[in-house]
Amino acid sequence: MTNVILGLSRYVLCFFMAFYAFHCFLGSAMGSEDERRGIALFQAVFLVLIHTLGFLVLYYRMGDPDALYFYALQDVMIIAFMVIMRILYPGCSRILINDSLLLMSLGLLMLFRLSKGDHLRQLIIAVLALIITLPVPFLTEKIRPSRVISIALGGSGLLLLTAVLVAGRITRGSRLSISIGNLAFQPSEFVKLTFIFCLAHLYSSDCFSGESRKDREERLVITFIALLFAVLHVLILVLSKDLGGAAIFFMIYFCMTFVSLKKAWVPAVFALCGALSCVIGYKLFPHVRNRVRSWIDPFSRIEDQGYQITQSLFAIGTGSWFGMGLYEGSPDKIPIVGRDFIFSAISEEMGTVFSLCLILVIISVFLKFAGTAIQTEEPYFKLIATGISVCFAFQAFLNIGGVTRFIPLTGVTLPLVSYGGSSLLSTQLSFMVMQGIIRRD
Repeated sequence: MTNVILGLSRYVLCFFMAFYAFHCFLGSAMGSEDERRGIALFQAVFLVLIHTLGFLVLYYRMGDPDALYFYALQDVMIIAFMVIMRILYPGCSRILINDSLLLMSLGLLMLFRLSKGDHLRQLIIAVLALIITLPVPFLTEKIRPSRVISIALGGSGLLLLTAVLVAGRITRGSRLSISIGNLAFQPSEFVKLTFIFCLAHLYSSDCFSGESRKDREERLVITFIALLFAVLHVLILVLSKDLGGAAIFFMIYFCMTFVSLKKAWVPAVFALCGALSCVIGYKLFPHVRNRVRSWIDPFSRIEDQGYQITQSLFAIGTGSWFGMGLYEGSPDKIPIVGRDFIFSAISEEMGTVFSLCLILVIISVFLKFAGTAIQTEEPYFKLIATGISVCFAFQAFLNIGGVTRFIPLTGVTLPLVSYGGSSLLSTQLSFMVMQGIIRRD
């Protein structure tokens, strides 16, 4: 009887996830936050059901009592954060709270299945991230554009990236992180936010809404400064061989520039620059050539460079529509599965239907972020919301596109889901900044 119930659990998980994803879009169709409260309550219930059923299945299949202990701890974390946010910030988006917690809980669920050590480290960082970022919506409501603060943020971001370039730890051929004792963090994850805030300050100048000669001259100067600022960030990341990070910064700069200038030629110029950058990267870096060749024909290189992507494709294909079932697949055959290929692990054991619903949740988050950017009247906060929207969506696209062989692998994480403390903390910080912007409206 237990085996029958465990076998049915994969279908039930898909149903719960589909129901949750449907309510993401249903909530977006509601006019006000008050109307969304009922939708958010339904989502919260199904979030807890997904989390509960997932850990119960792991408990029975792994025979590990720790599954119940960690489940209880995470359930307390989820419910406590929901309650605290509703008390502290009555006007916040409850659907966004649910979405961030769902993505985080799915990551913790899969990491417990893959590696208890990674799961424990991620759980500690998740708890700290939720606590540390609690004041962020309040601070976002109070901040005003400041030249001093923007210069300080921009300068500190560049210094952090330079420190990684000079003394960073090499991981798979790239300099990505800085180690302090036993702790390692990836500065580029946090510099994304300083980059967004600085560009928002530059592009929110009054000259972008004027058409006088003085406004045009000032706009030209600011645009050049922004270009130089972006080039420095991207160049340092390229020299560090963090090409995935460089692509994200490039896309943020493009979208924020387009929103500010509102010129039809901007996409064409950026498309040309992006194509040239890809060609130059291919010519300069051997690991980029290997990734491109493995992307074109991974099965001819299955013994070496193509091993990761072929195992990822095998995992996704094996999972079929409803998955093998938690702890019934072999996602550990994929190297670095918890960091770069967690989407493949989810697809194998929880199924294509579940994975497609996960993509729909990510799309709904992007639409909520983008909708906030459109509705916000203050240029400074409109641009911040634009930058965060693009950063979140493009990072998810790079990860999922890479593991499904839609694009070459870039090595970036899936926001809030993949193993990586810096990525989790910076993404949660972005969500909380967005909550502050929503409360301003």
